[in-house]
Amino acid sequence: MTEEAIEIENATITKAYKKLLKVSYQTLTKDDKKLIRQAFDIAVDAHKDQRRKSGEAYIFHPIAVATIVASEIGLDATCIAAALLHDVVEDNPNYTISDIERLFGETIARIVDGLTKISSLDDKETDISMQAENFRKMLLTLNDDVRVIIIKIADRLHNMQTMDSMRSDKQEKIASETLYIYAPLAHRIGLYNIKSELEDLGLKYTEPEVYRDILNKIEDSKEEQGKYIKSFSKVIVDSLDNEGLNYEIKGRPKSIYSIKRKMTKQDVSFDEVYDKFAVRIIYKSDVANEKFIAWKIYSIVTDHFTPNPTRLRDWISSPKSTGYEALHITVMGPKGRWVEVQIRSERMNEIAEKGYAAHYKYKQGSTEDALDTWIDKLQEALESNETNAVDFVEQFKLNLYSKEIYVFSPKGDLKSLPKGASPLDFAFSIHTQVGMKTRGAKVNGKLVPLSHELQSGDQVEILTSENAKPNPNWLDYATTARARSKIKSSLKDEKKGIAEEGKEILRRKLKQLKITLDEKSVNDMVTYFKLKTSLDLFYRVGIGTIDNKMLKDFAASRSNMFMSYIKNKIRKPTVALDIDKDEITAKYDLLVFGKEEEKLEYKLSSCCNPIPGDQVFGFLTINEGIKVHKKNCPNALSLQSNYAYRILQAKWIDSSQQEFSTLITLSGIDNLGLVNNITEVISSNMHVNMKSISFQSDDGVFSGKINVVVKNISMLKKLMNNLKKINGIDKVTRV
Repeated sequence: MTEEAIEIENATITKAYKKLLKVSYQTLTKDDKKLIRQAFDIAVDAHKDQRRKSGEAYIFHPIAVATIVASEIGLDATCIAAALLHDVVEDNPNYTISDIERLFGETIARIVDGLTKISSLDDKETDISMQAENFRKMLLTLNDDVRVIIIKIADRLHNMQTMDSMRSDKQEKIASETLYIYAPLAHRIGLYNIKSELEDLGLKYTEPEVYRDILNKIEDSKEEQGKYIKSFSKVIVDSLDNEGLNYEIKGRPKSIYSIKRKMTKQDVSFDEVYDKFAVRIIYKSDVANEKFIAWKIYSIVTDHFTPNPTRLRDWISSPKSTGYEALHITVMGPKGRWVEVQIRSERMNEIAEKGYAAHYKYKQGSTEDALDTWIDKLQEALESNETNAVDFVEQFKLNLYSKEIYVFSPKGDLKSLPKGASPLDFAFSIHTQVGMKTRGAKVNGKLVPLSHELQSGDQVEILTSENAKPNPNWLDYATTARARSKIKSSLKDEKKGIAEEGKEILRRKLKQLKITLDEKSVNDMVTYFKLKTSLDLFYRVGIGTIDNKMLKDFAASRSNMFMSYIKNKIRKPTVALDIDKDEITAKYDLLVFGKEEEKLEYKLSSCCNPIPGDQVFGFLTINEGIKVHKKNCPNALSLQSNYAYRILQAKWIDSSQQEFSTLITLSGIDNLGLVNNITEVISSNMHVNMKSISFQSDDGVFSGKINVVVKNISMLKKLMNNLKKINGIDKVTRV
């Protein structure tokens, strides 16, 4: 570079730095400016030999990230300094985290360290599950400081804004990742403007043609939109002025991404999307009168324009869990067009645009901050001992983007839950122990099943019992990450308990077969029964899936060493994990259909080749019986929309977890307390659930029917034998 070019570049860097100080949302003190200057000098030195792919000096990137942090997110000097330093340790071996701590203190060092860890994850070309694991690790940095994630979002925004000089495959990878996790995170932290920009830029690189097409159409309709907002405003301005209100009316176009999403979801063209923009009325008010003025403006708008009653959203009385407050109404505007009107005070508007920072600016001493509450909730999800990272990220995303409903406790306390939540989700949101002991639920005073979908405004009462405990069906009803992780860990603990009993049963049974329970015999059995871990083996013995006959067959095969050797050669045994391995694996070895989970004949479709563990459905063909397709199969949408009546629910399950429903009939001589004795025997029998029960007595002769759910035949036999022992019972038969 020539001297003149270097001078011009240095002047541009200085200008960018001065702009950073000028646009800061927070008022910077002398000490703040000193801290930022020190961070800037270190960043300039650390990056002096670096250039970006576009050719410009690398230092422009940290300055740009710090500017987003300062003005768009509105964080303080500590965060601005951390943003300037975010790549220093990673890119320059001369600087370490201890150097940063020595120069800037523990807080900035912790934030920079968190950002350095995330960057080292980002650069790896990885498959989806690795990527999910990386996101999980990234979210764990929230343990250290939420500001790490916020600065990371700013870093990602600037990278997305300056991606033009990258290879197209790299652009697509980064854009997909942005849509997959960073946009939902920005949304959840309340950074709506940044979320919209990330989504639009994500679309620009994943579907460039669609992006350009919508962008051009928005540009073309800009003038017409401006005229429409003027004609809308003209109608209400006089009424607002008569009330002496201090306000401004702005038009806000919907983001390209949200227009595209509407076009896809409703299967309409650009012209048919009716709410391509919103009208925003922002008013000045002190906190005491905010609510009163919002409803006054609502009253004025609806005096002039007819509102759509189903589209009223009152987020002033019940703010979203992201902290968002506003009154949204949809009215029939001029020329017969629906218009969304958003009514916000200046404070609400700042919270909507700045999120986290504005919360703290306006936070009253006693008010619990929505972001703090969210981080607490998130902490629980992160700490759950969930093993599958992809499931974790999917669940996390659902929680980030979920629409909210508001339900009441019996005392009238308001709780916010994701749309689609069940009484179980409500129970676990109150307290883990309430969830664990849930026996049933009442919604608006009526008993409902635990699978019941809650609606906004419902009053929910949870009925608990000391004897109640989670069962595997609960996972079909629970939607929140908190409830699901607690249920899973409870089921896992129960499994471990059964496995410990199973280990002792196995020890006794093997002793009779002259076999010692040791590591070798356990490994042999794991291989013989085609299992994955020793705990799988103990668990199956505990519930009776592996019975005496199967163990005798194993002993016989073992005594013939030569046959055993050949078989093992052919089977290529997997090495079993040690006896005390702390995990029971899920074995998807059985495909079942319908609510009754029946075993039926089926074929796997060749269009998507499902494998055990995939999410699938059954399709009843005319000539080939049931064909099984993956839920994301290319043909799934057309099959489900055109032939819904031929779709069968299907899922892969672990055969040791399957339950069977069966009817037992009893007869005998009626005596006092007989019914009580029968129900006591059934409830004390582990792993047996009673679905229905009916008894009748005729002239001293007793007969009854009981519908029970058991895991296998050996459990049923055990139950029937116990029933036969009851005084007065003459006959027990299975129908």
